[in-house]
Amino acid sequence: MVDPPTRLAIFVPTLSGGGAERVMCKLAGGIAARGHAVDLVLARAEGPYLAEVPESVRLVDLEASRVLASLPALVRYLRRERPEALLSVLHANIVALWARRLAGVPTPVVVSERNTLSYESQYASDLRMQLMPRLTRRFYPWADGIVAVSQGVADDLARVTGLPRERIQVIYNPIVTPELRAKAQAPLEHPWFAPDERPVIVAAGRLTAQKDFSTLIQAFARVRQTRPARLLILGEGQERPTLESLVRQLGLEQDVSLPGFVTNPYPYMAQASLFVLSSRWEGLPGVLIEALCCGTPVISTDCPSGPREILADGRYGQVVPVEDAAALARAIETSLEGEMPRPPRESWHPVEIETGVNQYISILCKS
Repeated sequence: MVDPPTRLAIFVPTLSGGGAERVMCKLAGGIAARGHAVDLVLARAEGPYLAEVPESVRLVDLEASRVLASLPALVRYLRRERPEALLSVLHANIVALWARRLAGVPTPVVVSERNTLSYESQYASDLRMQLMPRLTRRFYPWADGIVAVSQGVADDLARVTGLPRERIQVIYNPIVTPELRAKAQAPLEHPWFAPDERPVIVAAGRLTAQKDFSTLIQAFARVRQTRPARLLILGEGQERPTLESLVRQLGLEQDVSLPGFVTNPYPYMAQASLFVLSSRWEGLPGVLIEALCCGTPVISTDCPSGPREILADGRYGQVVPVEDAAALARAIETSLEGEMPRPPRESWHPVEIETGVNQYISILCKS
């Protein structure tokens, strides 16, 4: 008699257009490919990445208006399905811990911290995120496993919460897949990437204060004073009106484009002259790794946490101070002059899908 496959669950708020959501789709598919039954449990099944959920993964929609409202449905799911372990991410972590306690089931819960908590709470505009350090300090001790996506995130989490650093395991996001490399080769029908056009700088991420695209636009304005170039920022978010106003104020309407969320950003990265990450803080910026995998020269702010780890203290790309438009402009000019080599394979090897899947299966099945 063949034993049924181990059922593992991943709890995510939605599949909106963020890096963590895309990583969870990849992780779910990678775990399923190893013979496990995988439930991708969503507080609400919405977002552009729904189309990227592999057929091998069962989608569970809790049909809640928001994460906190999904608590009763998650309790019912845990009692009914009894998964061998539950991995939660983002602001679903606290709800997952509460649900396991209320369900009264032995399902181990592993929480994944994906951002630099001290900065995220400091810059947060809503009360929930401002209270997150206090909530994590109170409830993360209930977790059977705690994962951080970089050493910097782990150190910050231990400092903010008082959790023993040895309780926090670092697992880099499983980002680089064969599918990513295939998608990077897709044709790109965009006039800016036609032959003999001026260099294109690409950035990608939610249009939020965290990503600090304002500084990038200001740096680009300095670059445009000395050379022809264009800037393409892929993503959507609440700061769009502010960024568009800044573009108009600087007279860059013909050279800066914000086309919104793009399902497949990889051809843009692969064909760009340069990729720039301008964030004030991060956890482990997946777009930076994806750009490396696409073979694109990269520049990043030295923000907490992740970029310096990814770029090996500047070996694989330039690192500049946070919120320093002048320094960022100088780095862009250096790169456009052809002084930055393309990144080697070793720069993204630690975040290939096989490595991350193995580590997550190990912690989930051990918990």
